[in-house]
Amino acid sequence: MIRVENLSIGYSGVRVGTNISLTVDSGSVLCLLGPNGSGKTTLFKTMLGLIPAQSGRVVLEEQALDELNRSDIARRMAYVPQAHNAPFAFEALEVVLMGRTARLSVFAQPGEADRKAARAALSRLNIEELADADYTQLSGGQRQLVLIARALAQETPVLVMDEPTASLDFGNQVRVLEEIAGLAHSGLTVILSTHDPDHAFAVGTQVALLHDGRIQTCGSPVEVLTSQTLGAVYGVDVRVDTLVDGRTICVPSLGKSA
Repeated sequence: MIRVENLSIGYSGVRVGTNISLTVDSGSVLCLLGPNGSGKTTLFKTMLGLIPAQSGRVVLEEQALDELNRSDIARRMAYVPQAHNAPFAFEALEVVLMGRTARLSVFAQPGEADRKAARAALSRLNIEELADADYTQLSGGQRQLVLIARALAQETPVLVMDEPTASLDFGNQVRVLEEIAGLAHSGLTVILSTHDPDHAFAVGTQVALLHDGRIQTCGSPVEVLTSQTLGAVYGVDVRVDTLVDGRTICVPSLGKSA
């Protein structure tokens, strides 16, 4: 479980968001939506301890984040960034193997068990054929899948994903969403940002709308993602419909604005 309490976030004295509070329980998927520049990535980096909070705190498994060292945090939370350009021509398997670093003692080298975990993560995403490929030569979507595999290999109870499907084709988007649902079903906590309300309807148990540096509303997808709230946050006219099988979808009204 992870809890954010009255958090103010930003860089170098510049405040990006304020009074942000969230609670995400084990086995839940929190989808964070908001316009570009609303502070989603800054919030995630603060929750991960990569940048300090300006005020408030993050509580992870009933322990304040600022009481934990980097190794403790890395054993409890894994992060999938939006993009990553490796400075060296690592093989994809080596990139995934980096996720095992949190499980190793100082100066220890990855062993056979670590390599097995890395290969299992690649296989879980159906990209085991990329194991020996030069990571720098992969497409943006392939690199994104490798980064997700790296996070899975880290074997943490909390997974934070910054727009994990942004570079993926439709088929791989579906595969990643299925994987996210499966991870939550197995008891993991997943926090992800997305620009697609339909992804939140598909896998989210909670949705938070971040706008103007504040959480505008938080609750279940059907409570939060209404035509009114989406129109107010994004400034476009949308329709939220329920299909005959009970699924909910969001349809934009092209050529119109809210």
